[in-house]
Amino acid sequence: MNKAIVLSVLLLQSVTLAAPTATGQGGAVATVDENATRAALGVLSSGGNAVDAAITAAAAIGVTEPYSCGIGGGGFLVIYDAATQRVTTIDSRETAPRNYTPNVFIGPDGKAIPFDERVNSGLSVGVPGLVAGWDEALRRFGSKPLRELLQPAIDLAENGFTVDQTFFDQTKANQERFGAFSSTRATFLNAQGEPHAVGSTFKNPDLAKTYRLLAEQGRDGFYRGEVASAVAQTVQQPPTVPGTQRNVRKGTLTVDDLRAYQAIVREPTQSTYRGYTIVGMPMPSSGGPTIALALNLLEGYDLSSAPRAEALHRYLEASRLAFADRGAYLGDPQFVDLPLEGLLSKQYAAERRKALGDRAAAGSVPPGDPYPFQNDPSYPMRPQAAKDTEGTSTTHITVSDRNGNIVAYTCTIESTGGSGITVPGYGFLLNNELTDFDAVAPHPNAPEAGKRPRSSMSPTLVFKDGKPVMALGSPGGSTIITTVLQSLVNVLDFGMTLPEAIAAPRATQRNGETTTAEPGFINGNDGQALLNLGHKFTETAEIGAATGIYFHPDGTVTAAAEPTRRGGGSAMVENPR
Repeated sequence: MNKAIVLSVLLLQSVTLAAPTATGQGGAVATVDENATRAALGVLSSGGNAVDAAITAAAAIGVTEPYSCGIGGGGFLVIYDAATQRVTTIDSRETAPRNYTPNVFIGPDGKAIPFDERVNSGLSVGVPGLVAGWDEALRRFGSKPLRELLQPAIDLAENGFTVDQTFFDQTKANQERFGAFSSTRATFLNAQGEPHAVGSTFKNPDLAKTYRLLAEQGRDGFYRGEVASAVAQTVQQPPTVPGTQRNVRKGTLTVDDLRAYQAIVREPTQSTYRGYTIVGMPMPSSGGPTIALALNLLEGYDLSSAPRAEALHRYLEASRLAFADRGAYLGDPQFVDLPLEGLLSKQYAAERRKALGDRAAAGSVPPGDPYPFQNDPSYPMRPQAAKDTEGTSTTHITVSDRNGNIVAYTCTIESTGGSGITVPGYGFLLNNELTDFDAVAPHPNAPEAGKRPRSSMSPTLVFKDGKPVMALGSPGGSTIITTVLQSLVNVLDFGMTLPEAIAAPRATQRNGETTTAEPGFINGNDGQALLNLGHKFTETAEIGAATGIYFHPDGTVTAAAEPTRRGGGSAMVENPR
């Protein structure tokens, strides 16, 4: 064979084979799934911008990773517009139905309904916001019509994709509860009620039909008409299999709730750290504020020159203090007066830092008092937070385009598989997002009609001297916050590259008795030193599944996804180096 032809073939293979890291010029995409990354890159290559590509990726992930993200859920977009150099955030978080009450999760015995029963019920389903978020983002920043952006996902749903080990394992883990709902069984299990085998082709023609409706009708195709009616009917009368032993409670979501839903454009949370500007989501996502608080605490220490074990100790204890404050004070800002001015002030961090000792705290610590650092130092009730119940599913998409626009987009249906309830005939799972509320009132995050439950999603952008440095985010419930925080420390303090920071072993301290950590963290060089400092560990296989993009001074970009977690992710650039 001619040497030039051989070289061309090898170059083509290097571009098309899935990889967790890619460096080059032009647009870039990083997601958990090769199909989604490739579809988004196709949008960029055909002239679409970062917002267009992010929506295409989200729609594709709704097909190939339906247990993590889909139109039955919601999300948060952080968008950098290069032309104006402004950041816009779009909140498409799910809302509680309008007849929700603070006691919705309290049983007749006066106790909280068991968590598993809350999840697998119509009570847990919030009004989905994902499609409204797409609509808002496209109206403000998009360059291509939704019908064009949905076509790759329609093709995937219609023609199918190859089942991998992660899809099989997630289906297997949910097999029993999926089998309790006739529509979910029909959509995601085979004729024998088993997961589809690794290597087989999985198709979802019902979801293809639904995407076609959205392509034709836009947001009205979801929030009005047949899909809205089907969603409301499914929540109010969950399609359980006759004879199921599960106690599946009915929900109250109506077509009026769907018709009234609005995505909200909010001012981002902005903080500084060692000369960098960190921009993230505001409430009701606690990710941006909690990361900002933790970084303010860490800014009092020189982590780059400290022994690594000491630096990691500071990271873990700063996380503990930040989570104590998060649990006590944060909720939907349209329902709760939040002391964010105080919590995010450098002066409060200096005071709060006094509680960060040279040894690990023995267990949970109390919240601080941010009110003296407010212009309005009123003192509302500050109840203790309930146990964290956020699901560890979700997905994160990071995209940039050749013009410098950037999107960090985290979307979710909450638990892996959401509520477990598929809308019959339409092929998508409904969220269980309302289990993010603290079940027992009073609390800033207690259930209320129309309220958005507190989230931990943390799509984040980093700037230096007004120029983008990186964008990143992760799934993982409340571990999202620590995954992003640890990745920031890895890059900004420890000097790691973004791919190295994403691959590094993780640990998450969320004001608990122990720190949850991966084996590589516990057994690494600093694990024993941290034990000597009083840290106690609970081992877990993996934490988070981050993606990000780093912007180099020479104009090139590096897109990075997980190399192994959740089966590994996929990163691509338009013009690979």
